[in-house]
Amino acid sequence: MPTVHGVSASPFVRKVRVALAEKGIEYELIPVMPFGVSDDFKKISPLGKIPVYEDAGKFINDSSIILAYLERTKPEPALLPSDPYEFARALWFEEYGDTALGTAVGGVFVQKVVGPMFLNQPTDQAKLDEAWNVECPKVFDYLESQIQASEALAGTRFSIGDIGIASHFVNLGHAGHEVPKDKWPKLAAYVAHQHARPSFASLIEEERAMFGG
Repeated sequence: MPTVHGVSASPFVRKVRVALAEKGIEYELIPVMPFGVSDDFKKISPLGKIPVYEDAGKFINDSSIILAYLERTKPEPALLPSDPYEFARALWFEEYGDTALGTAVGGVFVQKVVGPMFLNQPTDQAKLDEAWNVECPKVFDYLESQIQASEALAGTRFSIGDIGIASHFVNLGHAGHEVPKDKWPKLAAYVAHQHARPSFASLIEEERAMFGG
């Protein structure tokens, strides 16, 4: 049985777990926290990052690469559009989630959850305000402009792009924030629609228990 090394509170681990659920692949989860990893773990993850996907004794690193691997090893249901342009857009939104969106939302999540709960660090209100009031609106504005329908960002079907974007908004929810509907109505509806998918909903429930929710 394949193994995922990591914890789902990481949006990158969550990406992989959502894709596995969508493709109906059973797996084992071995918890690995994203900080202070052991030297043994670095033997299978040279950068010391999660997730690592283990399949028949082979180790694959980086969530985006893992999702590409899953598309090749279990093509159906497809998580990438067949149209070349929409294919590119799906990959773009996954990248945008891992970079701009992840940085903005991560700033909120670190200050509200990671620091106080795991690192024994108090919330830095100035950094929280910068993330929520300055950085998040920038990415929310862009995503609002790109959403045509709540079902998908690229093409007409749920894709890797949606996984990459929606995964980071789970962490925003764990931090006690949500997309304001009055300012970004399409984005708020999109996030709610994606998080209602069984592949997301089950993980969100699991993670809420982890955070005492």
